[in-house]
Amino acid sequence: MRELNVIERALMYALFVHLHHNIDNVIDFEEIDKLNQKIRRKLFPDILLIGPGDDAGVIGIPGTGIKLVGKMESHCSPCVVDPWGSAFTGGGGAIRDIVAMGARPLFLEDFVGLGSLDKKVLVGPCGFKGECRCGKCQWMTNQARLNLITKGVRDVCKLMGVILLGGGLSTSLDGVVPAVVVSVVGRLVTDKPLTKPFKNPGDSIILIGETDDDGNDTIFRAGLAKEMKPAKPLLEEERTSMEAALAAIRTGLMHSLSDLGAAGIGAAVCEAAKTGGLGAEIELSKVPMKQGKQLNPAELILNETQARYSFTVSPENVQRVLKEIKGAGGVGTVIGEVKEDTKTIFRHNGEVVASISNRPSKEVLDFLKSPQEDDS
Repeated sequence: MRELNVIERALMYALFVHLHHNIDNVIDFEEIDKLNQKIRRKLFPDILLIGPGDDAGVIGIPGTGIKLVGKMESHCSPCVVDPWGSAFTGGGGAIRDIVAMGARPLFLEDFVGLGSLDKKVLVGPCGFKGECRCGKCQWMTNQARLNLITKGVRDVCKLMGVILLGGGLSTSLDGVVPAVVVSVVGRLVTDKPLTKPFKNPGDSIILIGETDDDGNDTIFRAGLAKEMKPAKPLLEEERTSMEAALAAIRTGLMHSLSDLGAAGIGAAVCEAAKTGGLGAEIELSKVPMKQGKQLNPAELILNETQARYSFTVSPENVQRVLKEIKGAGGVGTVIGEVKEDTKTIFRHNGEVVASISNRPSKEVLDFLKSPQEDDS
């Protein structure tokens, strides 16, 4: 087996091992599909357009022509470090999943689960250890932590123009990590929903948004970093990127669209390649970075900076779509190309820094599942 470098290990762990990207390994999606098909045949034959498996699900409301998009997302572990910011970015991630199907988000519901409200918890970078060694943490009650989480959800709804419809609360989850879950529903702005998979070799891959040095969750989960650094809430940039994506969507020229969440550019591109049965080449030196930042290849691939999307269009339509993005105040950049292949190649200034196969061998998967030495 070819030795995997640190970038390949972290990204492939996220793509093929961690349950965030592999929920079908523990939930019987086949039984869910059977249920959905049975209900369709009996009651609503035209209602289900896209079921579990893409960025979000899509249904058509019978007799109305209205198509709704729904997605549920969790952001639990980062709320140990930053309850307000991580609740905000969790809501933002679910909203981007709605946009990624070609829809404008309409309303959000949230659920928070934690322990007794008067129990003291450590909030900050050392929250998982229960003892602060960095000087940045603070002890607070679960009530105070709950207030920060719900404020984060309210703030992202206010920013994005999304109605906060309701939610739920439990105080019976007495662990270190609170449950923070949001569900968002939106309305399609196109005739047909967009989907994640790459479809056409030769298409240009365009990134909306800029990449920063925040959001190392993938590396942390893979055991390659000692401290989790949650993605930073980007406030106005999140709304700007959404409006830029919707402006590009309305051209009708997009062939695929994904939001950037867990594992960043790496996961968005590799999942689109894998589900489409194609490959891609990405030139990381073309990825726009926040002003004054210098990021290494691992950060450019894996960082989970918010307010970003990636999509594909035919090369002849690139300039028209980029014009629409710019007109909406967004930043759009061509970073790569879809290939007739079964792997995704990431280059930095022309040098290959990671090669990710759509179908890793059993030997590679067994290696990824085994405990790894911390070489971060």
